[in-house]
Amino acid sequence: MPRSDTPLTSNNAAPTRDRLVTAMLNALRRTGFHGVGLSELLAQAGAPKGVMYHHFPGGKSELAIAAIDLFVHQISDGLQKLLHRHADPADALQAWMVSAQKVLSASGYQQGCPLASIASESTPEDIAIRQALATGFARVRQQLALALENAGVAPARSANLAALVVSAYEGALIQARVAGRVDPMQHTTEALVDLVRQSLSPQP
Repeated sequence: MPRSDTPLTSNNAAPTRDRLVTAMLNALRRTGFHGVGLSELLAQAGAPKGVMYHHFPGGKSELAIAAIDLFVHQISDGLQKLLHRHADPADALQAWMVSAQKVLSASGYQQGCPLASIASESTPEDIAIRQALATGFARVRQQLALALENAGVAPARSANLAALVVSAYEGALIQARVAGRVDPMQHTTEALVDLVRQSLSPQP
């Protein structure tokens, strides 16, 4: 789930902890959890050696969890702003997904969803990482479901639609990234928006 604005970059004026989290988030977007080493993360963050364990005693995994939490917060905040801007949740959903297409295209199809990236790399031993991911995905689903429910969709259908939106969003983003074109995202957006509009329409 890319953000709806400009990709993060390291800022040496920011606190060291924040720069480390930003570096990890950028790595998850582009190369994945196992695709980046600690030396590279420290270099990107402009942080001295050894400082990571001062802020993240659990090492790389703890840093990844902090990046997951930050990204989920950004997604939730971005969604909330769109839902406030658009009275119709279908319009908000369309704006959200169109913005994601723009971010992906602007990155040269290199910037994927950090949640999907680390989820595909995680193993059963990555208990804390998987819990952070599960919590993050659930938060986005609940936010979408609540918006649909507030718009008049029945609670059970709202939850189902929200789960479908998140799943379709992630799958379309992966397909668009590997194809190097936004068509999968565009088609998925049209289908999801149409489905949400039908759900919002009064039933005969």
